[in-house]
Amino acid sequence: MYKEPRIETLKEKKLVGQCIAMSLVDNKTFELFSSFMPNRKTIKNTISKDIYEVMIYSDLHFKNFNPTHTFEKWAALEVSNNETIPDNMRTFNLETGLYAVFHYKGLPQGFGALMTYIITQWIPSSNYKLDNRPHFNILGEKYAKGSPDSEEEVWIPIKKQ
Repeated sequence: MYKEPRIETLKEKKLVGQCIAMSLVDNKTFELFSSFMPNRKTIKNTISKDIYEVMIYSDLHFKNFNPTHTFEKWAALEVSNNETIPDNMRTFNLETGLYAVFHYKGLPQGFGALMTYIITQWIPSSNYKLDNRPHFNILGEKYAKGSPDSEEEVWIPIKKQ
């Protein structure tokens, strides 16, 4: 079973990175990160080494879920200012808002079970509903690609019912 999330108000964050359109059926995460990771050192004014994996879904994405629906995924770093942007990158601002923050430990193959739990069990039984803002994961120091001991934070946008 999953632990209860912490509820946190995110302060605006400036990000610089790369994005790509994809669906769960046409998953291009490997392509996105293969392009981003070698170039992340060209980003100036970074605040930390944490990597932000941001997903921007349409407002109907979870209401009429279909694994072929497209969404935008970002690989990015947080910066103190986005005045200097590498040629192959773009800027994105995460707006202030309320989030449920879940801890995930394990392989990518198990991530879908956490998301199913959040959408079908946790949200319906909580005092919150899904908000139409970006979802994101923070891949920090404990993230280890391909390891069952890999850890990340999963930030789900919410608002009071």
